[in-house]
Amino acid sequence: MVRFGAASLLLIASSAAAFSSTSNGLTSHRTPAKSNQSSTSLSMALTLYGSQGSRSPLVNWAANELNLSVEAGDLSKNPHPFGQIPCLTDDNGVLVFESGAILNYLQSKAADKGMHSDKKMAEVSSWISWANASLDPICFLETPDGKVYDTGLKNQNKRIQRLDDLLSKSPFLVDGEFSLADVAVASYLLYVIQFFPDVELQSKWPNIVRYMKECAGREGYGKAFGERVQAFCVARLGEMESGAGKEKKLFGMF
Repeated sequence: MVRFGAASLLLIASSAAAFSSTSNGLTSHRTPAKSNQSSTSLSMALTLYGSQGSRSPLVNWAANELNLSVEAGDLSKNPHPFGQIPCLTDDNGVLVFESGAILNYLQSKAADKGMHSDKKMAEVSSWISWANASLDPICFLETPDGKVYDTGLKNQNKRIQRLDDLLSKSPFLVDGEFSLADVAVASYLLYVIQFFPDVELQSKWPNIVRYMKECAGREGYGKAFGERVQAFCVARLGEMESGAGKEKKLFGMF
């Protein structure tokens, strides 16, 4: 599990201008759902307990892609059994925590509405689990006490090479269409270039760079993570593709 240190939190906090302040520290990352929702949207009240310094934004990104309205929960009333974030509840009395479990829950509700087949739901769920169990430890190398000190993406990696190979044949991970599988996988990859802006990926994995740029450019990503973070990610990935700007630091802060 990634634990963000002080420097990392500064990077995430740079997106704060995109959100309005709330008393509980979490802000709304999307515009309220319109009453005339599309046929693919879901109708249920969701409350997310989280913050920009956690994995909460990737949950907001998933909700944006499914056209779900998410309300910010009062952190003093967070029902997570260990008081951690993110944590999600809905109006059916459901409580779900851990980012991967939350994404799978949102995906299951989409499947309940006939938005996805069992086959696609299984594939998406598998990718969400892979992102948390396999990709996270590669993206973020930790000390024994859980502090991130580097990224494994600075070196060659067989699993990341396989991911690049898969993305050479398809723009996204499941059936060539964007899904919550991409929310899970791209979120971790995009966190890496925020925390380690000098990491160079293009020479090793050009298809992953293209994929990251495509995902970062989505409207739902910008709403969840903030326009400033989105602009940085898209620009940095563009620099990787062109081979320019290697000396630049995130927002000129570091």
